[in-house]
Amino acid sequence: MPPPIPPLPSDDDLRRLVHFSTVDGRIWLSGQRMLLVHAAAIQALRRELMSSIGPAHTRRLLMRAGYASGERDALLARQVRPDASVFDAFSVGPQLHMLEGMVRVAPRVFDLDEAAGHFHGVFQWDHSWEAEVHQRDFGPQDAPVCWMLLGYASGYTSGFFRRPALFKEVQCTACGAEHCLIEGRFVHEWPDGEQLARDYDPDSMLVRLDELQSQVEALRTQLEPADEQGPLLGRSRAFQETVALLRKAAPTQVTVLLTGETGVGKERFARALHAMGPRADKPFVAVNCAALPAELIESELFGAEKGAYTGATAARVGRFERAHGGTLLLDELGELPLPAQAKLLRVLQQGEVERLGASQPRKVDVRVVAATNVDLEKAVEEGRFRRDLLYRLNVYPIRIPPLRERVDDIEPLAMHLLHQYAAAHGKRVAGFTDLAMTAMRHHDWPGNVRELENLIERGVILAVHGELVDAPMLFPQAPSADALTLNAAGQLESPAVCAPPAGLYEALQRSGLTLDAMEDALIREAVQRAGGNLAAAARALGITRPQLSYRLSRLQERARNAS
Repeated sequence: MPPPIPPLPSDDDLRRLVHFSTVDGRIWLSGQRMLLVHAAAIQALRRELMSSIGPAHTRRLLMRAGYASGERDALLARQVRPDASVFDAFSVGPQLHMLEGMVRVAPRVFDLDEAAGHFHGVFQWDHSWEAEVHQRDFGPQDAPVCWMLLGYASGYTSGFFRRPALFKEVQCTACGAEHCLIEGRFVHEWPDGEQLARDYDPDSMLVRLDELQSQVEALRTQLEPADEQGPLLGRSRAFQETVALLRKAAPTQVTVLLTGETGVGKERFARALHAMGPRADKPFVAVNCAALPAELIESELFGAEKGAYTGATAARVGRFERAHGGTLLLDELGELPLPAQAKLLRVLQQGEVERLGASQPRKVDVRVVAATNVDLEKAVEEGRFRRDLLYRLNVYPIRIPPLRERVDDIEPLAMHLLHQYAAAHGKRVAGFTDLAMTAMRHHDWPGNVRELENLIERGVILAVHGELVDAPMLFPQAPSADALTLNAAGQLESPAVCAPPAGLYEALQRSGLTLDAMEDALIREAVQRAGGNLAAAARALGITRPQLSYRLSRLQERARNAS
């Protein structure tokens, strides 16, 4: 006999996760963006699907949509109630389903033995929006019609337990029943589990469309600029305009000047230019002019004969000769000393290099790509750069836009980096919360793509295995947006603002504590009082567990530096 069902826990913690941002017109459920949509609008969409693709395809399509929604909510459950019983933590799903206005849920059976791989759940549904709108449009039914709700239950349960679980709707008010009733088990426990799972497979029509889309993407990728690390990623207008210039220059031999801020990826663009051109099978040599000592730049670039200078015990091949037949990238060109600039100009004009200590020049066939974040016109005016060399290099300039001008590129770049760093650190990460993606789109990115790489790697490290990267993991100091929350009566209210105790500032001044020291003391006290339970300590401090983890790491780092 299944154990008795305890009452559902309070949903106060869930209602606090709902924020109505009146400033920017968005609704948040924790880090996920939500929508308040008229049920009539979804009803119209459902009606259109029924008439265009038929009941069978509509049923499976809506079940998959519900499944995806349930999976997202499952990611919240153990974060919201990490120390609760399994039933209370699992109840996040049914309670969110009610909070989201889908249906009223009452558990009837909750029998679980995770170690034995057993789950049996029965839930009663009342006021199902799907049953109501479907019956309104199509009359009484012979089979249950709560397709999206059913998919949600299956997706949520599968995501919560991290193993496939599926529900059946065994009775429905659209069929004349007093209540809707669903029954769920792990897939292997259903005799017809494989058949049930097919409902969540893409339809043949949609599979074919997906295959065609994949073929289009594959063909498009072959035309996109790429290097040995793969294609350059971007879909913004600024990126596409830059790529168009790159593509036109690729088959020619013109010297290209890449300009742009630090971190925009000038070397990646240079390598892509090389890979798209006729020299792709020849060497690509990159040299950072700013990283070479001034006394060694000429020998590095042009080579040196044995005995040309003290310590030259053998002939040295320069970078130009190494790149013969291929492409030479001169990165940070604005840092090149004036004497080396004069020799570089001669190489560009005559196609010859002269090693230090040599009496005869050597012919080289090299395509030169220069890159700099320096304003070369200003450097010419200040006497730090040769005007004739600028004219020679500036034949085909390409400006690589900073990331803040490529907002539409942030999501594909972030997802690519997420997969890359998740693989590198051996960690499965589900993606980004909508709040994290919004925060990235509104960041100024002074460090450009390089800064994005660093933030994503930090987010992957801080994220809980199998869950989403949230905004505080990327931007720990980001202020939270003012928002309205939902109270127990379903009414909007402003979050309570707690005033600091009177005399707090004076007490801080008398104690001689710095702000960092006071934060460290508060964190230590909270962790100690919570018995080392970081989740409980984070709740006491009014922050998330990842935020507490980040602050603890900073505390430990300060302690190491102090010692």
